[in-house]
Amino acid sequence: MPEVPEVPQVPAFNLTELDHQLLAMTDEEFVYHDWEDLKSIIARNDLGALKRKPSDLRRYLAWTQETKAKYGTIMNYICQQRLKWHLPLNTASGSDSAVIKQSGLPATFKNPRPFADPEDYKILRNDWPYGVTPGISHLVVWLRTPIPVKSDEGHLTDESRAMINTFVRKTFVDRLAKDPQNFPDPESHVLWFKNWVGLQSVRALEHVHILVRDVPEDILFEWANE
Repeated sequence: MPEVPEVPQVPAFNLTELDHQLLAMTDEEFVYHDWEDLKSIIARNDLGALKRKPSDLRRYLAWTQETKAKYGTIMNYICQQRLKWHLPLNTASGSDSAVIKQSGLPATFKNPRPFADPEDYKILRNDWPYGVTPGISHLVVWLRTPIPVKSDEGHLTDESRAMINTFVRKTFVDRLAKDPQNFPDPESHVLWFKNWVGLQSVRALEHVHILVRDVPEDILFEWANE
C-alpha cells in the first residue's frame, strides 16, 4: 500500500470543516458515496458534501503543495501537463484566478460559445476523484471558453445550465443510448455538476464534472482518450 503523506503544516488551500473531519478519520471509517447519494447531493446543490477518502485527501494535499511549488499554480500544471494547451500562463506563485486576467493577452478559444468547437474543450479522467463506490467513474470536461454565471459565487444561469445539459446529453447520454442492451435507460447512468467558485481548485480554467455509472473502459477511453 502506498505511503500516506503527512498533512502539510500550511495546506495549499483552505481546509473546510468537512476536510478536518476526514483527516481525523481512517479509511475504514469512511462512508463512500454511492450513486443515489451522488444524485441527492447534486439535486440539492450541496456540492460541499462531496468528499475524498481520508488517505486520498492527504495525498491530494501533498500533491497540491508540491505541484504549486513546481508549476506556480494548479492551472499551469493542468494546461501544460494534462491538457497540452498553450494558454497565457503565469508560472510565478499566485492565485489561479489571476493568471489569465494579468496576462493582457487575447482569449485563446476559437468560438466564444462553450462546447461549440471541439478544440475549445477536452475530456479527461479526474486525477483526484471523490470517494465513490465501485463502478462509478469521474471525468472532467475542461474548457477554454468561460461559462456564464449569474453571481460572484459562480452559480449557473438558466441558459448555461441548459447548454451544459445539451452537451452532456449529446456527448455522454447519446453514446450510451447506442447500446440499449446494456443501457436501456442511459440518462440514469450520467450525472454532472459544476462547482461554484468557493469549491473550485482550478478557478481560472472552466470545467464541468461528469459522473458515469457502470460504463466500460472502452467507452471511457472513447471520451477521454486515456
